[in-house]
Amino acid sequence: MKSYDLIVIGAGSGGIAMARRAAEFGAQVLIIEMKKLGGTCVNVGCVPKKVMWNACEIENALQQATHYGFSAQSSAINWPQLVERRNSYISKLNNIYERNLNKSNVDTVYGEAQFVSSNTVSVNSKQYVCEKIVIATGGRPFVPPIEGAHLGETSDDFFKWSHAPKSVAIIGGGYIGVEIAGVLKSLGVQEVTIICRAQRILRAFDEDIVKTLSAEMSQQGIQILEETETKKITKSNLGLTIEFENIKNLQVEKLIWTTGRRPNLENLNLQSTKVQFTQSGHVKSDKFQNTDDPHVFALGDIIGQFQLTPVAIAAGRKLAHRLFNNEPEAHIKYELIPSVVFSHPPIGTIGLTEQEAIKKYGAEHIKTYKSEFTNMYYALSQKKPKTFMKLICSKKEQRIVGLHIIGKACDEILQGFAVAIKMGACKSDFDNTMAIHPTAAEELVTLR
Repeated sequence: MKSYDLIVIGAGSGGIAMARRAAEFGAQVLIIEMKKLGGTCVNVGCVPKKVMWNACEIENALQQATHYGFSAQSSAINWPQLVERRNSYISKLNNIYERNLNKSNVDTVYGEAQFVSSNTVSVNSKQYVCEKIVIATGGRPFVPPIEGAHLGETSDDFFKWSHAPKSVAIIGGGYIGVEIAGVLKSLGVQEVTIICRAQRILRAFDEDIVKTLSAEMSQQGIQILEETETKKITKSNLGLTIEFENIKNLQVEKLIWTTGRRPNLENLNLQSTKVQFTQSGHVKSDKFQNTDDPHVFALGDIIGQFQLTPVAIAAGRKLAHRLFNNEPEAHIKYELIPSVVFSHPPIGTIGLTEQEAIKKYGAEHIKTYKSEFTNMYYALSQKKPKTFMKLICSKKEQRIVGLHIIGKACDEILQGFAVAIKMGACKSDFDNTMAIHPTAAEELVTLR
């Protein structure tokens, strides 16, 4: 039997990054995957979602073309062709991951892994012994225990659709639901409804950002039902009927559940290890990705912190440096992590919301700068979507503790400003930076 220095369970973004970096340091590595290489992000998450979002951007450009003097006309999208080309691209990425693992001399086994003990896993009836085992099995969509819930679909299922339905209800007001709603409406679905139990969509985001997005989505014709409890789902020849606690029924062709995600842990037989869990059902781990079992480490969505692909990749690489490159203090800092919601328009955010800053520092100890304007891209258009930007600073030293932006190109704008904020930038640093005119980003260095 071949001896391994590291076994990684789960070949998603974090697992692959960990495996390849460890192999660079000379470790003998085995990675185990029960589905496709690349995990959620590549197969049913960020990548196919961004392809669909890009299609929406092209549709928007076609709409704007006539305002700039072009004769181009927006036309109905060929959904099957888009799906076929998207799936072909994903397959190429799967193959690239396989080639990269081979180049790194990482062995790959396909199958479902189960722990036999803290240092032994079984796959396809074969056991592998290793002193260091990393769990990076990711997550899956959660469907609530509501009568008729099985009649709906999840965000994973959305990528299997061969055509655009006429009407869709999305239950769940988090970022996945918001992103899918925008894509569907832009690509030709006539009726799109978001249903959420909370007082507002994206409840963890800054209130001003959410207010701007809600207004823009309403302008686009997306219906948002807030503080709405789903009671029951039934099916008939006319489609699906959604029954609510407090308002009249809604009838749609399709229903998508976007009510959160759960870690993929049930079938790992973790009771044969010393791994412990949090109250939310995630693996309990520290900043070094250690679990309560000295042989087992955890990273990515299963630990429940910032469920983002770059976070899992960074955590995996840092762990490889710590375990195999004599860097005992290597770990990522789960703070000031930038993130983007690919809504329409997109949102970029880093740091504290205004409400969080008030809670942490007190209202009298923070200062907020805001700006709302129309991006010049829409200067000639009849419809003028708003861009909104907000800086939150500590009054004492004017250090920037939060940045929240929504509008065209905000997804790209955020990255550079995130570097500055991560380095401890203050408002004066922004003020002393020359603006690039005319751009939307210049607003952030001219706020008063």
